[in-house]
Amino acid sequence: MKIALISDLHSNREALEAVFDHIQSIGVEEIACLGDVIGYGPEPEFCVDFVRGHASWCLMGNHDEALFHGASDFNSHARGAVEYTRRRMAPHWWSSSEKKSRWSWLADLPVKYREGRFLFVHGSPRNPVREYVLNTDGILNPEKLRAVFASFDGIAVAGHTHHPGLHDEKLRFQSLNGADTLTLPLPAGEKFFINVGSTGQPRDGDNRACYAVLEDDQVTWHRVAYDYRTTQQKIYETGELSEILARRLEVGK
Repeated sequence: MKIALISDLHSNREALEAVFDHIQSIGVEEIACLGDVIGYGPEPEFCVDFVRGHASWCLMGNHDEALFHGASDFNSHARGAVEYTRRRMAPHWWSSSEKKSRWSWLADLPVKYREGRFLFVHGSPRNPVREYVLNTDGILNPEKLRAVFASFDGIAVAGHTHHPGLHDEKLRFQSLNGADTLTLPLPAGEKFFINVGSTGQPRDGDNRACYAVLEDDQVTWHRVAYDYRTTQQKIYETGELSEILARRLEVGK
């Protein structure tokens, strides 16, 4: 196995294109997405089409799901972005076949994918779409993290929190801490929970886009600088998306 994993793109074209260029530059040929293709950002159609055209498979994220089942539990900024995206993307009977096919593709996304010892989800093995496995759970909520580890065999791989890193069975979390890249081994017979980070809206204090390359015996994260100011300007120009969603891209929070 050697696959580039992107997640939490959140309609951010500039970040997605920069990450794709980086994936090509290091010679990784297969790409998969762990969900949240849409939400928050200004260009959902582009990101959906890009993933459909380049990813081997894609999972359902909570923002993708919210298009169809509502976003009542989201904060106002996230809820407004879902409504913005639904207004843009939801087809009518007179809509083009392209628009209808995008919508159908999002609606039919699976919630998990398994390959060998790897289980891929957006959130967690217990709740593949919505549960957060936080980088602080090993310290602040160890019983929860133990229960998460008990719910899967092998290695679980997710996104959702926008915080890249790795939990081990001792409940320790290893993060990038501002590094350009980080490689960690995945010894046979041990369990890990991997978070690949966010391509389109990093929240770990590093505003660079993030993705991971997964191999049988190791995982490598990469940070990629992109033109976030262009994305910010596009958010402002919608006249609908919250300005907070633009400002946070600069600080990576």
